[in-house]
Amino acid sequence: MTAQQVIIIVSFFGGIIGGMGMGGGTLLIPLLTLAAGLNQHLAQAVNLIAFIPMSVVALVIHKKNGYVTFGKTVHIVLLAAIGAVGGSFLAKYSGGYVLRACYGAFLMALGVFQLSKTIKTAVDNKKTKKAQLKKGSIATLNS
Repeated sequence: MTAQQVIIIVSFFGGIIGGMGMGGGTLLIPLLTLAAGLNQHLAQAVNLIAFIPMSVVALVIHKKNGYVTFGKTVHIVLLAAIGAVGGSFLAKYSGGYVLRACYGAFLMALGVFQLSKTIKTAVDNKKTKKAQLKKGSIATLNS
């Protein structure tokens, strides 16, 4: 498979993930660097360019479905814009290795957080189900 084919396939699936609001760059950046051989700066730039139309389309659809309330997001947008300026300067003066390391650390931390949240939810659901079963058993005995 050529690098161009990898980029096309990765872009498609990154768009699907991005459209769902899960961050297409999570898939796009690693695959562009690992499978297509792009350097970290270029992969991140491609991700940012791809993000613009992808986010506009997803935003329109999510707004239509009632998932977006613009008034509640103003402070998030402003802080994200300020962070983007700082991050852009950091990326400019950082080497590719530093960017890869930071991105990898971010993905690992996100993975640990999501895994622990999933485990906690599963344990809580099991406890709730067990309590409901026990309550049902007691109610049946008392009848």
